[in-house]
Amino acid sequence: MKVSVSNILRLYLACLGIVWLLGWPTDLVAGPTGAPNVVLIISDDQGWGDFGFMGHPHIQTPHLDRLARESLVYRHGYVPSSLCCPSLAVVLTGKYPHQTKITGNEPPRPQGVKQPYRDPGFLAQVNELNGFMAQHARLPHELGKAGYVSFQTGKWWAGNYQTGGFTQGMSHGDQSRGGRHGDEGLEIGRKSLQPIYKFIKEAADRPFLVWYAPMLPHQPHNPPERLLQKYVRQNPSPQIAKYWAMCEWFDETCGELLGHLEEQGLAKNTIVVFMIDNGWIQDPDRAAYRSDSKQSQYDGGLRTPIMIRWPEHVAPRIVDTPVSSVDIAPTLYRACGRDVPAGLPGIDLLDEQAVANRQAIFGACFLHNAVDIHAPEKNVTYRWCVSGEWKLILPNLVNVKQPNKPGRDIGPELYRIKIDPTEENNLVKMHPEQVERLTKLIDRWWKL
Repeated sequence: MKVSVSNILRLYLACLGIVWLLGWPTDLVAGPTGAPNVVLIISDDQGWGDFGFMGHPHIQTPHLDRLARESLVYRHGYVPSSLCCPSLAVVLTGKYPHQTKITGNEPPRPQGVKQPYRDPGFLAQVNELNGFMAQHARLPHELGKAGYVSFQTGKWWAGNYQTGGFTQGMSHGDQSRGGRHGDEGLEIGRKSLQPIYKFIKEAADRPFLVWYAPMLPHQPHNPPERLLQKYVRQNPSPQIAKYWAMCEWFDETCGELLGHLEEQGLAKNTIVVFMIDNGWIQDPDRAAYRSDSKQSQYDGGLRTPIMIRWPEHVAPRIVDTPVSSVDIAPTLYRACGRDVPAGLPGIDLLDEQAVANRQAIFGACFLHNAVDIHAPEKNVTYRWCVSGEWKLILPNLVNVKQPNKPGRDIGPELYRIKIDPTEENNLVKMHPEQVERLTKLIDRWWKL
C-alpha cells in the first residue's frame, strides 16, 4: 500500500490533537536507558581512613579502591551525627536530626526495667519515634512518584521498611519478632546478596533504588577465617586484626554487588553513592570502639568519604572541600530529574560552584537513648561546624559529664583540622575570634 505524504501529515496532526485534548503526561516513567538507577552503599561503623583509597597501610579494599578511581570522591565528607539511626535518617530525608526529631537510636529507657522491649510504654515510644520519618519527604517515596521501585536491606531503625517509603524491603520491624535496627535485613552481605539480585531482576525495565546498608564491618567482628589469619600476622592486637578483616569482608561484598551491576549491563546507567553511617576507632584491648570515635564529636566519629559514580555524567576526581551526607538527597533528586522537596538544607554535590561557595557544614551529636523524643535540644551532647580549615565544637553541659578523650577539659573545642586531623590541639584560647564567628554560625543553623 502506498502511503502519501498528505496521509502521514494528517496522522501526525491527529496525534497532536489527542495530546492537546488529554494533556502531556506529567510523570513519564523512564526505562533503564532513561532515568538512572540508584545504589546507596553505606558502611556501618568504619573509620574514615580505613580504606586503601584513603591511605590505610594495611587494610585492603580493592573493590572500593576501584570505585574511588571511577568516582567523584569527597575525602572530607561528614555525617551530621555520629550515631547510626539519626545518620541514616539524614540520607533518606535530606534533613538534619533536630529537624526530623530523629536524634537517638531509642527512646528513654524506663527506670528499673531490664527488658524495655517488653514494656508497653517503651514500645509505644519506639513506634512513635519510627513514625517521625514518614512525616517528611523520603527519597524512595519521592522517586516512586516517577516510577522507581526501591528495596531496603541491612541496617534500619524505622520499623517496617515502608516507613522509609521503600516499595520492598527485608526489615519487618515487628517488635514481637525481634524487629529492632534491621531484623531480617541484617542478613544481607553477611549471608548473601541474593535478595538484591532478585529485586533487580524483578525490576525489569523500571528504574530502581537499592539501599545496601549491611551490618559490616559492625560488630560482631567475626570475619571469615581466611581474612582473619591474614591480618593476625600484621597486628599483635586480636581486636584490631578482627576489625581489619571485617573491613575487607565488607569490601568483598561491595565488589559482588558492583560486579553484578556490570554483569547485568546496568553499571553505566546506575548512580552509586558510598558513605559511612558513623566512624569507628578500634580499641586494641577490648571488643569496643574508642570513645573519641562513634557517638563522639570528633572526626573519628563524624568524618566519612563520600563517593558518587555515574559513568559519562560525573568525571572521576578528588575534592577536599568539606561536604555533608545531608547533601546526598538533593544531589540524587536532581540527578534523577526530580524537584528537590521544599526545605532541604543540603546542596547538589555535582554543582561545583555550590560546593565551593558554602560557608560551613554543621551537625549535632545526641544521646543514644533520648531524654525526650519530642525535644531534640534535650538530647543533644555536642553541636559542631566545619568552616574552611576550622572546626568548632560546643558541648551541652547538661548531657556531657566526662570528656571523650582522656585528660581533656569539658568545654568548647577549636581545631585546625587540615593540619590537625586527629584534633589534638585545642585552639580556643588562641583564636577567640574564630570561636565567636563559628558560634554565631552554629546558633543560626540550629534554628533551622
